[in-house]
Amino acid sequence: MVTPLPRFRARAFRGAARGAPAEIPLAIRRTWQQPMLVAAAESEPAVPTHFLCPISLDMMRDPVTAPTGITYDRESVEGWLERGHATCPVTGRPLRLEELVPNHATRRVIQEWCVANRGLGVERVPTPRVPISAFDASELLAAVSAAARRGDGPRCRELVARARALGKESERNRRCFVSASAARALSSTYCHLAGQRVVPSTALEEILAAMVVFLPLDVESRGHIASPTSLESVVSILSHSEPLARVSAVVVLREIASSSDRQCLEAMSKTTGIYAALVKLLEKPVSPQATKAALVTAYYLAMHAELAASRLVDLGAVRLLLELLVDADKGTTEKALALLDSLLLTCKGRDEAYAQALAVPVIVKKMQHVSDMATEFAVSALWRLCKNFAADSGGCKAEALQVGAFQKLLLLLQVGCEGATKERASELLRLLNGSRDGAECIDTLDFKALKRPF
Repeated sequence: MVTPLPRFRARAFRGAARGAPAEIPLAIRRTWQQPMLVAAAESEPAVPTHFLCPISLDMMRDPVTAPTGITYDRESVEGWLERGHATCPVTGRPLRLEELVPNHATRRVIQEWCVANRGLGVERVPTPRVPISAFDASELLAAVSAAARRGDGPRCRELVARARALGKESERNRRCFVSASAARALSSTYCHLAGQRVVPSTALEEILAAMVVFLPLDVESRGHIASPTSLESVVSILSHSEPLARVSAVVVLREIASSSDRQCLEAMSKTTGIYAALVKLLEKPVSPQATKAALVTAYYLAMHAELAASRLVDLGAVRLLLELLVDADKGTTEKALALLDSLLLTCKGRDEAYAQALAVPVIVKKMQHVSDMATEFAVSALWRLCKNFAADSGGCKAEALQVGAFQKLLLLLQVGCEGATKERASELLRLLNGSRDGAECIDTLDFKALKRPF
């Protein structure tokens, strides 16, 4: 005897027949789905244990065998060695990266097994590309240098594009090029071609893109790019080229500036158009990476010379930084506050900040809930504004009190901070305490329980 379904189930079936499957109770739908899920799980083939990498326990896609006789997936074992290990994970015997040998037989067996189980949803493991050797990388870079000496821009671009593609293909390939001094060869090539007006800009853009792949730059490489002709070319690309090329250009400039090499910074500060190009990236961003690189580059230039900071202020950098800080992410906030703090070292920068309605509210807001670095720069920036003896500093203090700076500084000292940040926060509290009479704080909800000794 068949037990009839309860009434609510019968109604659910009738609703489904009329095209309303949502009326079926969730518990019933789950009951129906459970056998199908179990069947699907049972239909998935078990991967043979000898196909699994001992490190990741996943099926190997590019098996390599160590001298110890153990086979691993290339990506897993290379990652193991890169993390500082120098032994075979299974046997504990010494192991070097150069000793790994591709296991083509195992790879073919894995591929055959994947094809045999294709109907069960198993995808075939693609045949991996053969990684290059240090000798191959050196040969390709030598060909690039030879093409540059001949002034053959198109051939140079073709070879550099090949090197860049190989470097992006795997971390192992990238390391081979780095060990072959790729950055030095590419920077030398760029310096050589930048002085030839007949060379197309696409060749120079390709070299910059490749240099980004093979960072960092050593002293000699930075010297090549910091030459007057090279810098003029990089700034031209930064100002007028397509977005991807501009990203590569500003990343290379950031690499040179962040080295704090005084000669390089001096050469950069004298390059026509560099400040306008950096400010343009802040005003019309092309990517988060480019924005952060522009902020770092501008920061080191501003810290190198007051004239550089003044030039950035003249181009509207203070206003752009304040607008950028309103909804920036953590990394961008830290870099923007660092640059803003460096610009406030100048009288011109402080005067510009006084004229911006966003200045004090944004700086006070970024004192908390971002990072210790952001707090340090925000406190320093507010300290520079309030400590200044200009007529506008009084209004600055009153505004800081109105947006809750006093409470946030007090909380900061109670939570704990060190060094210059602690000294400046304490001095700010003394400065603001003298202006508290009649000031109404509007950001005090989070600080009701604090003891105020002032």
